[in-house]
Parts: sequence; C-alpha cells; structure tokens
Amino acid sequence: MRKIIVLSFITLDGVMQAPGGPEEDPSHGFRFGGWTAPLFDDASGKIMGEQMKPADLLLGRKTFDIFAGYWPQHAEVWPGINDVTKYVLSNTLTRSDWQNSVFLKSLDDIKKVKASGGKDLQVHGSGQLIQLLLKNDLVDELWLKTFPLILGQGKKLFGEGTVPAAFKLTDSTVTPSGVIFANYQRAGEVKTGTVGE
Repeated sequence: MRKIIVLSFITLDGVMQAPGGPEEDPSHGFRFGGWTAPLFDDASGKIMGEQMKPADLLLGRKTFDIFAGYWPQHAEVWPGINDVTKYVLSNTLTRSDWQNSVFLKSLDDIKKVKASGGKDLQVHGSGQLIQLLLKNDLVDELWLKTFPLILGQGKKLFGEGTVPAAFKLTDSTVTPSGVIFANYQRAGEVKTGTVGE
C-alpha cells in the first residue's frame, strides 16, 4: 500500500493559499500571494530539493493546471517531474498533453491507487483535495513548512470536518530565516487525559 504524503507551505495561522506568487491563487480577494519568497533561503532550497525527489503525485485539478503550465518546461529544477505519474482528481479533465497524467473521478479511485503497488503519493498545493483526504483519514504523513507569518485571511490547511488524528514528529529543521520544516507520521487515535495525573 502506498503512503499519501501532504507537503504544504503554511503560515502560523494555517493559511496555505498562493505561497508561490501573486498570480497563483488570488481567489476571494487574497492579496498576499508569494508570501514564502522573502523567507525562502538556501537552507530551505536544500531541504525542498530532498523533498522533491521523484515520487508519484496526487493533485487537485487547479494545482494540476498550474503545474502542467509550468513544470514541463522547468524540469531541470524538479528532476523527474515529467517522468512520474501524476494522478489528478477532476470532474472536468479527462486528458492532458503532460506525459504520465492519469485522471481520477472519485474518492474510491484515490483509495484504489493508494491500495495499489508503487511509489508513495505526494500531494502539493491542492487545498480542496487535501480537505477530502483529511476528512476521510487518508493522510499518512504531513511534511509541513511553517513560515513565521500571520496573514489573517486565505485558504487554510485544516478545515471543518478534518478527522481527529494523532501524528508523531519524525524530522525537523529550523532555517536561518525562521522557517520550520517538520515531518509528521500518522500515529493512531487522539488520546486525552488530565495534565499532572
């Protein structure tokens, strides 16, 4: 069975919208697109290079459109991106000129891919898809990059309906610019108790 790994840039208040640039996702009047750029340093680039080693991708349709318009011509930045399988959840797309793109129609399709053999599945961007995965307890790992910013608006990583779940920290680094890279692995159910007892 493959793991589903969510990789996300987030702010301290959980915003994940348009980290890469002003035009990435200005929906709902979001005006802070590109909020990662001023804090993205050499240490961040090195860690991202490790995290972008070839893995199959699971993407929502909007993120796929952004990726398909950019990465085929910039594969030197993300080696192997054109060769891996891109699984895309979409009700509207059925084909693409970007090689190795496979279109899924439902949550059941995602479960079938997850249950199959092959590389782990990385989810980048894809806010609506992540909400669906979290609501159905399908996220095995979270690789979060937390930036020292509060934006007060924007699409959030964890929305209403997220299934309660425990995770354990498996790796962490703080960059000179204050970005916290932290990887978490699913670790059973949420436990409660009383502090001091």
